[in-house]
Amino acid sequence: MSAMRILISAGEASGEMYGAQLIAALRRRDPSMEMFGVGGDRMRAVGCDTVVDTKDLAVVGIAEILSRLPKIYGCFHRLIAEADKRRPDLAVVIDSPAFNWRVARQMHKRGVPVVYYVCPQFWAWRQGRVRLLRKYVTKALVIFPFEEQFYRDRGVDATFVGHPLADLPYPAVDRSAYAAANKLDPAKPWITLMPGSRVKEVRMNLPTMLESAARLGWGYEFLLPVAPTLDRNFLESLMARPLPVRLVAEALPALHLSRAGIIASGTATVEAAMMSTPFVMVYRVSPLTYLLGRPRVKVSHFAMVNLIAGEEIVPELVQHNFTVEKVVARLNEILPYGPARDQMIEGLARVKASLRGPDSGQAHPAEQAAEAITALLQGERVVTRS
Repeated sequence: MSAMRILISAGEASGEMYGAQLIAALRRRDPSMEMFGVGGDRMRAVGCDTVVDTKDLAVVGIAEILSRLPKIYGCFHRLIAEADKRRPDLAVVIDSPAFNWRVARQMHKRGVPVVYYVCPQFWAWRQGRVRLLRKYVTKALVIFPFEEQFYRDRGVDATFVGHPLADLPYPAVDRSAYAAANKLDPAKPWITLMPGSRVKEVRMNLPTMLESAARLGWGYEFLLPVAPTLDRNFLESLMARPLPVRLVAEALPALHLSRAGIIASGTATVEAAMMSTPFVMVYRVSPLTYLLGRPRVKVSHFAMVNLIAGEEIVPELVQHNFTVEKVVARLNEILPYGPARDQMIEGLARVKASLRGPDSGQAHPAEQAAEAITALLQGERVVTRS
């Protein structure tokens, strides 16, 4: 019997990380499985043959995507051509709905079952697009507790498996050794800057973060993790003025060792919550993107941790509210020990607990996702919780 073959498409840095976790979990069940699709270094490291690199799809915003359409469509057609040649038994698409619902549609047309892992946030905006999942997706594996009911109510076979980051352990890293390796002063408080994983959003977010760092002054040191989808030289080009900012390789050790963070909206906010690091959430897109997108937003909060909690745990500074003065003011509330900092840490702990899955004793979310996918491959019905 030939090995099972799976197409996996992960279109951005966070999705690529989840894809690597999932591939590793699937291979533990069946080492003979063949994986190919869209990914990056982490997915290649666990055995995925990447036909398209995730970096080629790292685009943000309604206006920003237009200039990249020819390249993105080229990537899409290359992937589908490879799928026609390899004939996968199943397709797994991860996040990145603008690209992946088209992949899902093409696989559906070819009779290939489709699993959507880390579903689009259609509950936040464009809720009518749920019909795309209902039409093209065999199984939805969702990572936020409120998503399961939302999608089920709209006719999608959805199961909450827990967030892939929910069980992240604190990095086993020594502060002094880390400081020495990254030329940091261990006596100063550190603040992590995370402006996003795509070039356009970094251009929109990082300059104000750096200005905020300058305003806070040399009594702090600032850590800027280099996302896998970004080039170190690009980040250095945006750091024109002398500042106590150090580029570092990984986000989690930086967050774990930092006193606080300035974090762009997205997966990084969940990472900060997992590391119990207080932070200010910020975000800015182009005026056109904001003008077109804001009326469609259906939720009361932008920060994922606030959405999960159903209340504002971390401050949200979006678009015109994302100013140096407001960033510094909100950071100064949570940097010192006191009630504001304690309250935020307690709120982040509640969010972390809620993301562990329906039963805290269950396997890691990637293992649960792999179990559901294996069941589909074996022709079994995946049983959802009532």
